[in-house]
Amino acid sequence: MSSTLAGAFGIAALFVAVLALVFAIQALRAQSGTPKAAAKLPATPQPQPQTVSQTEPQPAQPEAKPGTVKSELRRLSKELEDARSELRETLQHLAVVRYDAYGDMGGRLSWSMALLDDKGDGVVLTSINSRNDARSYAKEVKSFESDAKLSPEEEEALETLRKEAAQPRDTPDPH
Repeated sequence: MSSTLAGAFGIAALFVAVLALVFAIQALRAQSGTPKAAAKLPATPQPQPQTVSQTEPQPAQPEAKPGTVKSELRRLSKELEDARSELRETLQHLAVVRYDAYGDMGGRLSWSMALLDDKGDGVVLTSINSRNDARSYAKEVKSFESDAKLSPEEEEALETLRKEAAQPRDTPDPH
């Protein structure tokens, strides 16, 4: 599955989850008879900057009662942030370059594939196919660079992901 398709599925799933949450809030308002203006909740809780004073203790933000919409929003926001943090470290960016390694063979059966995380760390895999055999290579990548000498096709795969990483993302980073 391509990273673009996986991203589209992720956005669609997030949209469905938010839509379900909106319907749940509307249902709770209808049951309690709370007017819309009085029941507005922020989409995600935003921490307020606090200055620490030596003389006055700062009151802690009251915990929402378990099972309330507010507590569920806080829990879901925390889970979403944890998932985003873990996702940044997964090998999710993929670029494949297919080519004919030898002039006597057609069909572009040889290939080089770069598989990296958001920081440009990962691996470049290469398979060179001839009529008699196939050879496979794996080379470690750190920050879009490798200590091992890379073939032009491996460099092309890395360059594709380097350019992809330099483009701004559709979804803003929460930090």
